[in-house]
Amino acid sequence: MRFEPGAVLRGADLSDTELSDLDLSGAVFEDCTIADRNMSGTRFEDARFSKCRIIRCRFASADFRDAIFEQCTFADDQGHVGAQFAFSRLGQARFHRCDLSFAAFERSDLHALEMETCNLRGATFKNVDFARSFGKKILRWAGAIRGCNLELADLAGLRMPDCDLSNSRFREAVLFDADFEGADLRGCDFGQALIAGARFARADVRGADLTGMNLTELASFNEIKVSMDQASQLLTAMGVDVCPE
Repeated sequence: MRFEPGAVLRGADLSDTELSDLDLSGAVFEDCTIADRNMSGTRFEDARFSKCRIIRCRFASADFRDAIFEQCTFADDQGHVGAQFAFSRLGQARFHRCDLSFAAFERSDLHALEMETCNLRGATFKNVDFARSFGKKILRWAGAIRGCNLELADLAGLRMPDCDLSNSRFREAVLFDADFEGADLRGCDFGQALIAGARFARADVRGADLTGMNLTELASFNEIKVSMDQASQLLTAMGVDVCPE
């Protein structure tokens, strides 16, 4: 097998292959397996992964910019050990219908990352950055986590203002001090989520399940967009007695 930019690998088991510090930019991986590997400094920029099993792997200082993952599994067979991404670059990477259960994203660049219809149950996002600096004082956030399962995920302190998180499931997720101001949260499920200190100002939560959500626990909720039935539900949760006319 040739490990070089643009390489095409199909049906390969790379679990015993040293992949650290390789340049695999633009490479194609189809139905491949990578297990129990610690990869450091590998370049996967613009690579394509389809129906691959990448289990119990750790990526440190890896470059996944513009990479695409489709129907890939990152969780082990028991579903309790996920992939680890630390100090890595995932800007504009795309994950579609992937199992990222218990994955850990730490101190990584996630600007314009897109995840759609992915399983992120129990995943953690710590000190990640969806922002990019344009000049000395201009920061712009970009990213999307659409239609994903984030049940039990740890998103404490996550900053995704003005981003798209629509139709995602946040049941029992930790959202302490998360910043979702101006975000698209339509159709989300926040059942039993821990929201103390989170910022929801200007966010659109129409169609979301807000059962039990108490707005007074939020750091901000001015101009939040809700439907009429949600307004009554939220007022009741705040202790306001909403009476029919």
